[in-house]
Amino acid sequence: MSLDERQSPEGAADREPEAGPQESHVTPVPGLGALRQTGRLFALALEVARAIFRRPFQFREFVEQFWFIASVTILPAALVSIPFGAVIALQVGSLTEQLGAQSFTGGASVLAVIQQASPLIVALLISGAGGSAICADLGSRTIREELDAMEVMGVSPVQRLVVPRVLATMSVALLLNGMVSVVGTLGGYFFNIVLQGGTPGAYLSSFSALAQLPDLYVSELKALVFGFIAGIVAAYRGLNPRGGPKGVGDAVNQSVVITFMLLFFVNMVLTGIYLQIVPPKGG
Repeated sequence: MSLDERQSPEGAADREPEAGPQESHVTPVPGLGALRQTGRLFALALEVARAIFRRPFQFREFVEQFWFIASVTILPAALVSIPFGAVIALQVGSLTEQLGAQSFTGGASVLAVIQQASPLIVALLISGAGGSAICADLGSRTIREELDAMEVMGVSPVQRLVVPRVLATMSVALLLNGMVSVVGTLGGYFFNIVLQGGTPGAYLSSFSALAQLPDLYVSELKALVFGFIAGIVAAYRGLNPRGGPKGVGDAVNQSVVITFMLLFFVNMVLTGIYLQIVPPKGG
């Protein structure tokens, strides 16, 4: 190559650029993505809690969602609560018979149904039936860019769509918990009297001797909290799908799994706090 070619722009373009400082690659921190998702989930829960008290309240949307969630969960909850109450009554009855404390069968089984089984049954059914429908609905709206259009028009998607659905899941969980408690208790009563030869008087007297009103309060509180968790998780995954229609289906599955994990953890925390705060009857 001649001197003129080396000094010309063409020659300068042909030459390889000088080696500069290499770009630094930052190693991603393990678990950082999950931490971000957790923070966004709590941020959505806080935003929903604030938007509940804002006006206008979408009453019609709330009624429609309440009716839909109730219609898909009432019958399954009633059918599931009967075998749950029966299994608990049979297991507790067998254990108390081995210990020689048959007189406490009714109280122990009914407390197990009201405090533990009933809120979990309600929450799992609401998450599996109502929560999956909420997630699919919001996810389909998101990929069709309906929520972006609402934001452009100055309408908050959280206040317009998420708040009525979360309140609907909480209301259905609160009311459905009472029905499941009654049906589960009746199922346990029937199986204890018929299959284990118990007496109705002993069953009812042991219940009145061990149970107290805060047991019902904590059951309703658990149902309310579980309904809130199910609604928030379903709404969050529906607002953040990935990969088009397939991402919506994946988001539905993830919402149900995440809700189940949170429910069991929160149930453990609430039960531990309740047992530390409220003394047992007669204690």
